[in-house]
Amino acid sequence: MKRFRLVSMLGDPTPAVGSLVTPAMLNGSRSLTRNLGLVLLVLALPASAADRAEEVRATEIAFAKAFADRDAKKFFLYLADDAQFLGRRNTMHGKQEVIAGWSEFFKPAVAPFRWQPERVVTNAAGDLGFSSGPVFDEAGVQIGTFTSTWVRQPDGSWKILFDGGSACPTTKQSAQ
Repeated sequence: MKRFRLVSMLGDPTPAVGSLVTPAMLNGSRSLTRNLGLVLLVLALPASAADRAEEVRATEIAFAKAFADRDAKKFFLYLADDAQFLGRRNTMHGKQEVIAGWSEFFKPAVAPFRWQPERVVTNAAGDLGFSSGPVFDEAGVQIGTFTSTWVRQPDGSWKILFDGGSACPTTKQSAQ
């Protein structure tokens, strides 16, 4: 008679971990069904925070690429309806204000600046993301740092909720 090793996920009423089990003992076993159900449940749980952070990173990169490619339509699809963009002098409230304010940046044939994410994190629930990184001018000189907050949508996509940045402080060389 063949014997199998069964590793219990829950303990009783299944046999002890590592004990020998015959095929007949597996037939109709409620604990086996329960264990298989638990395995399926674990597989259906949300992705890890690291997986979600990679989703946010990929979304931020696609968002920046749409800007670099001068694809305003695609770029504006990443905006949440209640997006808030903090400019140097004012805050744009809502998707329509952001579209009105940022449409000016799409007029030149070449993007006036570019950015890339360096730091990306998500909360434990995996529904909020934060990305930050350098902003470069056309010559490749860092001119600032951006910060973005992303919200995961019911369909699994990410929309930008808050965006802002800061200019690089001027550096003075000290005489030594």
